[in-house]
Amino acid sequence: MSQNTAARTVTANDHGKLDIRALVLLAILLAAGLILNFTVGKAISSMSAGMISPEFIISAFCLTILIVRPNIGQALVIGLISAAVIQITTTSPFIDFAAEGISAMVMAVIVRAGMRGGAAKVTPLVGTFVTTLLSGVIFMLIKMAMVGAAGELAAAMLPVVAATAVFNAILVQALYIPIKKALKLDD
Repeated sequence: MSQNTAARTVTANDHGKLDIRALVLLAILLAAGLILNFTVGKAISSMSAGMISPEFIISAFCLTILIVRPNIGQALVIGLISAAVIQITTTSPFIDFAAEGISAMVMAVIVRAGMRGGAAKVTPLVGTFVTTLLSGVIFMLIKMAMVGAAGELAAAMLPVVAATAVFNAILVQALYIPIKKALKLDD
């Protein structure tokens, strides 16, 4: 009787866990996002007369959600942590907690639904665009409720929100595959 003593290797995707590895990834991406907000973000905003104000923190949490694939509750935690970091640079304190919390949960739903089949190729782009747009609209609506001047504020903010959503979507789409490969993750 012959025995097969060859070792078997089982590989599994490390998705869906908000563990230390996921939190470290979030921390690294948020730190990078914060630095980019202070430098590149300010430069792009100045060069575009404020018409494009990239929010690299949103890009950071979108990338984290794409890689980690958290459940809705975990995505909320990611959004709230991201909002806490945004408090360092924001001119409107506390609004981001609602905007990023809700947006992160929506991103998690989009990722869960879209990372199968052919849609997986555009999910980073579409998910980040929707997430950034939603975050900006929530931020804008809360700001309008606080200060009034709804028409003027919406007219000023909507083009910036849309341009920022396009910018963030392209950035995350471009970074997702290299980060996924660097972390040796499969879909």
